[in-house]
Amino acid sequence: MSNSEVPSGRGRGKEPVAVVGVGQTKHVAARRDVSLAGLVREAARRALEDAELTWGDVDAVVIGKAPDFFEGVMMPELYLADALGAVGKPMLRVHTAGSVGGSTALVAANLVAARVHRTVLTLAFEKQSESNAMWGLSLPIPFQQPLLAGAGGFFAPHVRAYMHRTSAPGHIGALVAYKDRRNALKNPYAHLHEEDITLEKVRSSPMLWDPVRYSETCPSSDGACAMVLTDRAGAARTPRPPAWMHGGAMRSEPTLFAGKDAVSPRAGSDCAADVYRQAGITEPRREIDAVEMYVPFSWYEPMWLENLGFAKEGQGWTMTESGATELDGDLPVNPSGGVLSTNPIGASGMLRFAEAALQVRGLAGAHQVEGARRALGHAYGGGSQFFSMWLVAADPPTS
Repeated sequence: MSNSEVPSGRGRGKEPVAVVGVGQTKHVAARRDVSLAGLVREAARRALEDAELTWGDVDAVVIGKAPDFFEGVMMPELYLADALGAVGKPMLRVHTAGSVGGSTALVAANLVAARVHRTVLTLAFEKQSESNAMWGLSLPIPFQQPLLAGAGGFFAPHVRAYMHRTSAPGHIGALVAYKDRRNALKNPYAHLHEEDITLEKVRSSPMLWDPVRYSETCPSSDGACAMVLTDRAGAARTPRPPAWMHGGAMRSEPTLFAGKDAVSPRAGSDCAADVYRQAGITEPRREIDAVEMYVPFSWYEPMWLENLGFAKEGQGWTMTESGATELDGDLPVNPSGGVLSTNPIGASGMLRFAEAALQVRGLAGAHQVEGARRALGHAYGGGSQFFSMWLVAADPPTS
């Protein structure tokens, strides 16, 4: 029986899904030394090397990226198939705005869980240097709300609303940025390595979108991330510890509708609740050891802490201020440096998922959270409308 000839499994439960390979590029402002195809192949090759597999071991490829106009290349999957060893194999592309990296990983995981394929290579990418996402997100669209110079112009009022709702002091955003940039120094793949970073430098950086300062925003990065997902039999053959998926979910809601809570979107809280239910998590803050959270603007850490159930409503900022989310805190958030330090938009969500997997595999290097056994990967996109999350663990699921 070939790898792709999988029994239908009719009447059986889901196949356990394991992450056995993770690869990513060194994220920088501009990778002018490689084409888009070269960039994605670099990450994919590293993931296969981590899993000690070859291109021939891959049954299907699932890729994801942000809107095509970010790079000016329409339907890049058509010419990336060759670079990713997908010629003659099933290939699928996913798109859910900024959350696409996470959604792509979940689609790939579902192919394994449903026993459609045994081993799937999933990859997400962005080459922002070949376009300009800031102005790409500033298009004047008739009869729609203007985005006011990039994503920051759209999200800044939501941050201000959070501050008003919770009486959060103005320095919280700077604390998050200072933490994440220091964490990034421990991650050799991170884009921003600010050796001289200080809290005062963050607090004195120029105001871009009140109340969001320059140093509280994500960079524009070129980069790619890949993972190899496989079934129980494949995990048994892996040379390094796998990360086991215990729960995964996607949710969406419109960008604008009457009654929408832009500070704490229902799609986000519902998505997290579904993941926790699947994983048997009843006390997220106590039972989860690390979180890789999609935080493109620093204030979204306290906002998402509440949305994801780690803090009570209005208390996310106090959790950040207490140091709980530091690398040595009781709930480290973004040990890798997060989106604030690395942002190849299409890959940013998958990086959250992959970094969560590295934590529970014990392979995160200098930014490893000691004793991490369960980690959450989180991504969001669009106008806080698309959400994707997974929870991975060092031990396989019991059922």
